[in-house]
Formats: sequence, C-alpha cells, structure tokens
Amino acid sequence: MAIVRPFRALRPTPEAASRVASVPYDVVDTAEARRLADGNEDSFLRVIRPEIELPDGADAHADEVYARGRRNLDALRARGVLVVEERPRLYLYRIEMNGKAQSGIVGAYDVGAYDAGRIVKHERTRPDKEDDRTKHITTLGAQTGPVFLTFRSTERVDTLIAVATASDREPLFDFTAPDGVRHTVRRLDDARQLVEAFGAVDPIYVADGHHRTAAASRALRERVEAAGGDGAVPADDPARSFLGVAFPSHAVGTLSYNRLIHDVGGRSSAEVLDALRAVTSVEATATDDPSPHGAHEACAYTGGRWWRLALAPLEETPVGRLAPQVLQDRILGPVFGITEPRTDPRISFVGGIRGTGELAERVDAGRAALAFSLPPVTPDELIAVADAGAIMPPKSTWFEPKLRSGLFSHLLG
Repeated sequence: MAIVRPFRALRPTPEAASRVASVPYDVVDTAEARRLADGNEDSFLRVIRPEIELPDGADAHADEVYARGRRNLDALRARGVLVVEERPRLYLYRIEMNGKAQSGIVGAYDVGAYDAGRIVKHERTRPDKEDDRTKHITTLGAQTGPVFLTFRSTERVDTLIAVATASDREPLFDFTAPDGVRHTVRRLDDARQLVEAFGAVDPIYVADGHHRTAAASRALRERVEAAGGDGAVPADDPARSFLGVAFPSHAVGTLSYNRLIHDVGGRSSAEVLDALRAVTSVEATATDDPSPHGAHEACAYTGGRWWRLALAPLEETPVGRLAPQVLQDRILGPVFGITEPRTDPRISFVGGIRGTGELAERVDAGRAALAFSLPPVTPDELIAVADAGAIMPPKSTWFEPKLRSGLFSHLLG
C-alpha cells in the first residue's frame, strides 16, 4: 500500500472554516479551551475537548464526555457546518507565521507503515493518553486531529509542493487565526504524482502527535479483532490509515521547550547559583538577552535576573547532544534530584511560544522557584535521534506554528 493516499475529508464549508478551526486538544487545559470556545457553537474544541461543556471538576475521561464529543460532531454535520468531500483528495496546507511559511501534504497515511517502522516515532507514549485518544477515535468514528509529520524531502516532492503552492486557483480555506497565523488550504485534484513521489520518501517521521498515531494503530487492531482477523478488514478500510500532514524538514519551524522547577530544596537564589557553579560555568546575561546563544547553552532565571550556563554534552550521541538531555544529565538530576522528569511534580514544561517573559513572571510570582530557557531542538536533530532508534527526552520539541484542528477529519465508517 502507498504510504499516503487521498481520503474523503469531513471538513468545514469555506465560510465556516475560521469559526470551526481550533488549537489542538493537547496544547490547552480545560479552562483555556472553555475560554477559547466561549460564544462559538461551531468551535471544534467542543468535539476534541467536549468536557468544556460540563461542570467544573467533571471527569474528562468519563463515557459521557466522549459521547458528547460524538453528539457535537454530529450536530456540526447536521447543521451543514461540516460536509464530506465528494471524492477522495489530497490537500496542500500552507501555514504562515511572522512572514515565514511552510507547506505540507494532508492525506491518509498508512498505519501499516507506522507499525512497520517506515513512519518513525521518537517519543514514548503513555498508556493513559493512548487510551484517551483511542476511545475518542472509536466513539466518534473519526480521527479528528492531524498528526504533524516531517521527512527529508526529494527534489520531486519539493517541485510538486512548489507548483501547488504557486497555483492561482482559489483556495478552499484562507483565513488568519486570532493568534495571527494564516492558514491556507488548496485541493489537489490529481493526487497520483504526489502518491508516487512519496513512494520514494522513506522514512517519514512523527514530529508531533505520537499518541494520535499510536491510537490509530490500536483502533485498527480493535477493528481487526472485532472482525475476526486481518483478512476480514478490507485493504482500503479507512481505519488502515491515519490523518496526517507531512512537511519537508527544511521548512519546519521549532521553538524551545522550557523548564520550570518548583522546589529547589529550600535553597536561596545565591545557594542555587553556587550549586549550578559547582557543575558548570555561570555568567550573568544582559537584562534583555534571556535566551541561549547556541545549542550548548541554557539560561537560568533566579533572584530576579537571568544567568547563562554552559551545556557541554556528556556523551556524543544523537540524544546525548540534545540540550534537554544535557540539562537533565548535568543539572536536573545531580543538582536537584529530578531523575524522572516525566512524572516528578517538581518540574513542569512551558512551550517556547509563550516566551521567556512568562518564565520570569511565574518565578517572580512565586509559581516556580527557578526557570531554564533552552535552545530549540532542530528537525535535523529529531531525525538523527529517530534514525538511531533512540527516544527523545520528554518535552524536547515544540513545533510552531501548530496545525489547526477541525479543518479535516478522517471518517472511519
């Protein structure tokens, strides 16, 4: 089977696209999602975060929450806000932020290729989050959030994307979201050339959306088991693919994924700095320069100011060279005793889109004791880790701009 194929998208009408489109389910908490959807009955957050319609404190994983998501999806279809494309297609999705644009291919990507390692992951997934996304898929009968994919491009794929981007044909969607990011979508009437061109792209990498890909794989296994075996599920069954958008790695933008430490063991700011100096060099930064200058630096905020730290790798491996791993190996573990950052309540993570100013504000307000600003992990670094069959440190990559949810859903029946 081809690694990507056209699909019959469930999508908004052009006039409804900007109202429907929402941030992904996993970049906001319930309160933020409720605020974003307030006054907008068409917001796709009502489908992907349906607990926002329930009282505060409601269990976000109760059966009623998933059932409400299904009802809200059905209601959008019944009102004609969402419609099913008349035939299978691929789409070109162009996102522009701060004058920089990236264009990717929206399609149905092969679950079998994911299971076989041709679509490569670089993160571990949590069973509870897999459970959540699998139940969401099976209850709604649809994949409602695209997986962000990347790949080493070929000249042929780059040419086809460039031709489609330069088309003077009227876009299907073209709007600027409240965050200032412009989203433009074009139908691709002849998908054959791209399907063939992607046949030479191997592997493709999951950049953002590991739980969604894992859930798509689990949902397929459940369908196969319910049908009595793999042969009972047709080769063209929609569940054999997952909704994704694949961008050439040279076009993808990344930001830092920063750290907040909530407990420094009762140390004063001066004592924290002394502890840091015991393991690395520490220099005061200019007040207006709170970001690392290179891949082997970090900045720390304590005592009302920023400090620059050296982050020389302890080992020369794709993972060992990453700033989040070096910070873990040199500082978080030895100095603060944080050995399991995935589960330790003393650490939290802040996407770089929020800026270093927010890190300082949280420390100054007493909501954290110490902040670390890190350099972004690049797409090439991600690919090197995945090619080595290794796993990224938790919360290492923050891709920006984010794909909007609701512009495409992949129906499974």
